[in-house]
Amino acid sequence: MTFEETGLKPEILKAIAEMGFENPTPIQEVTIQHLINSTQDLVALAQTGTGKTAAFGLPVINNISMQIKEVQSLILCPTRELCLQISRDLDKFSAYIPGFKTIPVYGGADITKQIRELKAGGQIVVGTPGRVHDLIRLNAPDGFFHQRCNHRLHQPYYLLCRFLFLV
Repeated sequence: MTFEETGLKPEILKAIAEMGFENPTPIQEVTIQHLINSTQDLVALAQTGTGKTAAFGLPVINNISMQIKEVQSLILCPTRELCLQISRDLDKFSAYIPGFKTIPVYGGADITKQIRELKAGGQIVVGTPGRVHDLIRLNAPDGFFHQRCNHRLHQPYYLLCRFLFLV
């Protein structure tokens, strides 16, 4: 299988080709088409270094609508370092999609700056559970997570916005 056969948009294919991606890894072969074409849940496990970020990140970016000017996906990460790494990767994967924005939110950084970034808008939020909880508790910005994620925040690990990934 090639990335062209997965159904990814040309802008994404261009970005990953420039990054040196040639063929999907086994985890990517299983997940990309499923996540693009299905609304069914998927649990996938793979070793470190097998391309898991691309396995969920590429189809999430592919399915984002740029006509919707609000967050459509929330990705929860256990650490600040992983949050930043995933955000950087998503930025690279979406490099040729004009206006696409990933917003990392994590502890140890200025929460008021992160709230400003959320208010400015973006398509994907990548956050640590603690900082996402802080933002919910503060009802910031202006009920952001409650309004945009269909009030499902009281049901842990359910679909928030369009996609929720726990990494």
